[in-house]
Amino acid sequence: MNLDVHGARIICEIPVKIPVLGNIVITETVLNTWIVMAVILGLCLFMTHGMQVHARTKRQIVAEFIVKKVNAMVGENMGERFLKVGYAPLIASIMSLSALCSLSSMIGMYAPTSDLSTLLGWSLMVFVLITYNKFRAGGPLGYIKGYFEPIPVLLPFNIISEFATPLSMAFRHFGNIASGSVITGLIYAALAGLSAAIFRLIPGVVGQTLAQIPLFQVGIPAIFSIYFDIFSSLLQAFIFCMLTMMYIGSAAEG
Repeated sequence: MNLDVHGARIICEIPVKIPVLGNIVITETVLNTWIVMAVILGLCLFMTHGMQVHARTKRQIVAEFIVKKVNAMVGENMGERFLKVGYAPLIASIMSLSALCSLSSMIGMYAPTSDLSTLLGWSLMVFVLITYNKFRAGGPLGYIKGYFEPIPVLLPFNIISEFATPLSMAFRHFGNIASGSVITGLIYAALAGLSAAIFRLIPGVVGQTLAQIPLFQVGIPAIFSIYFDIFSSLLQAFIFCMLTMMYIGSAAEG
């Protein structure tokens, strides 16, 4: 496991070896991602079990609400034709996976979104979809011609811009989640130091004993967790999906 100077994990390199698969090594990032995907699958099966034409259960009402909201978001940002080819499930999958992967840190798991390779993989998938829609909109010649617009001298900048799209999406998401982990680690360390410094002022054995217990770490970090662990996780999942829809939608326009 790699630790930075503040003790915050950025890239996890502890492999979990599964003997039945021979020499295949599974990292903690991959394992936790599988766990999150299993949770999402379980929730989907639970919410859609025994569905009826007219919703009579709370879980079906919630499921229909989520589907309507995602369909509306895709229709408004990408166009109705993208609903027909199944982009709504894709956006819902990315959003739920991103949000739950980030929120998994709240139960002591290593958040897969704190690993840059996870975000690069998602961004690469989005980049393939962007390129595919550009080919569909203008054909191979139209795609190549786009690199020379509005004037041929901008060819190098257009190439850089094309490949900067997935990189910027990945680093934006990764930077916000990883920085939240670093800041949270700093807060815990600062509170531990403050607790020790204050309780050492108490003379005798009582002060020495209390100085070893980071009492200030109880409750106070939860306030910061509302932003760094909850709000930021949900916000970054939403932003990543909005950028995905915007880039794919604009690529399909030619």
